[in-house]
Amino acid sequence: MPLALYALAIGGFGIGLTEFVIMGLLPEVGADFGVTPTVAGYLISGYALAVAVGGVGLTALLNRVDRKRALLLLMVLFIAGNLTSALAPAYEIMLAGRVLAALCHGAFFGIGAVLAASLVPAHRKAAAISIMFAGLTTATVLGVPFGTFLGQAFGWRSTFWAITVIGVLAFAGITALVPATRATAATAGAGGAAPPAPAPSLRTELSAFRSTQVWFSLVATVLGFGGMFGGFTYIAFTLTEVSGFAATTVPWLLVLFGVGLFAGNILGGRVADRNLGRTLLVLFTLLTLVLAVFALVAHLKWAALAALLLMGFLGFATVPGLQMRIMDFAAEAPTLASGANIAAFNVGNALGAWVGGLGLAAGLGYTSPLWAGALITFVGLAVITVAVRLRGGEYAPAPAAEPVGAP
Repeated sequence: MPLALYALAIGGFGIGLTEFVIMGLLPEVGADFGVTPTVAGYLISGYALAVAVGGVGLTALLNRVDRKRALLLLMVLFIAGNLTSALAPAYEIMLAGRVLAALCHGAFFGIGAVLAASLVPAHRKAAAISIMFAGLTTATVLGVPFGTFLGQAFGWRSTFWAITVIGVLAFAGITALVPATRATAATAGAGGAAPPAPAPSLRTELSAFRSTQVWFSLVATVLGFGGMFGGFTYIAFTLTEVSGFAATTVPWLLVLFGVGLFAGNILGGRVADRNLGRTLLVLFTLLTLVLAVFALVAHLKWAALAALLLMGFLGFATVPGLQMRIMDFAAEAPTLASGANIAAFNVGNALGAWVGGLGLAAGLGYTSPLWAGALITFVGLAVITVAVRLRGGEYAPAPAAEPVGAP
C-alpha cells in the first residue's frame, strides 16, 4: 500500500483522539471551568453537530481545490482548533476550539477516502479506505486511554497539546507523501501524459444526490452505525448493572471494544473489495444478531465480553464498504457524497444514543439499548437488502460508475 495512506491514517488518529478523548477528561475540564456535567457535555454534542455541518459544508467549499491542498487546509483548521482548546482561558473558548477542530472531521475523512481510493487499483479501494480509517480505530484502542492518562497525570491541557503535535506530524506527512491529484495549467500534460480531468463543479457534485442508490447508502450508514451506537452509548451501565463488572474495569473493557473496531475495519475493507453487496448484507445480518444475543446473555460475564468484542468488530467492519459504496454510486462526483456519508455516521451516533435512551427512560432496563440497536440495524438490513436487489443482486464488485438518477 502507498505510504500516503499512512500519512492519512496519522491525521485520522489525531481526529479520532480529539473526538473521543474528551469523554475521559470531562470531569477535569468541567471542574477547571466551573461548569456542570451537563454543560461540560456540550463539548461532546457540539463536536458531533459540527462534524455533520463540516462534512457537507467544507467538502462543498473545497470541491475545486486539489485534494492534497484541501487536506492540508483541513489539518491547519484541526491544529488551530486543538491549540485553541489547549490555551482556552474560559469554557466558551474551549467549546469554540472543539467546534473548530470538528469542522475538519467530516471533510477530512470524506476527501481523504476519495483520495485513498484513487491511489490504488480498483480491487484494493476498500482496503485503502480501511487503512485511513485505521487511524480512527487506533485512537479508540490506544489513543484514548493514553490521552486520558496523560490528562489526569499532567492536566487535561497536556492532552490537547499532544493532539496539536499529532496534527503537525500529520500535516508534515501529507505534505511529504501525498501526491497532488490535479495538475496545474502550467504542468498539465507534461511528458506527453494526458492532463487530469478537471474537478467536478459543485452542481455536478450535487447532482450525485439524484441517485436513489446514494440515498440508500446514506440511510444504511445512519442505521447501521446508529444500531451499534444505540448499544454502545450506554454500554457502561449494561456492563456494571447487568454483567456485574466493577466500574473500575470499564475503561479496560472499552479497550477490548476498540480492538474489535480495529480488526473489523481492516478485515471489512478486504472482504468488501471482493464482494461489496454480499459483504454488507452479511455484516448487517450478523450485527443485528450479535446485538440481540448480547441483550439476552449480558448477565454472563464471559458472554458479555465476547459480545462486546463482536459488536465492535462487526460495527466497524461495515465502514469501508459503506464508504466505498456511496463513492461508487457517485463515481463521477464522489467527494461531496463521501463527505455526506461521514456526516451520516455522526447522525447515526446521535440517532442510536437517542433511541437507546428512550428505552432507559421508559424503564425497560439496561439491556434495552441493545434491543434498540438490534432494531435499528434490522431496519438498516432491510434498506441495504432493497438497495442490493434493485441492482440485480450486486454480488459482483461495485460498478465503476452509475448514471446520475439511475436506481
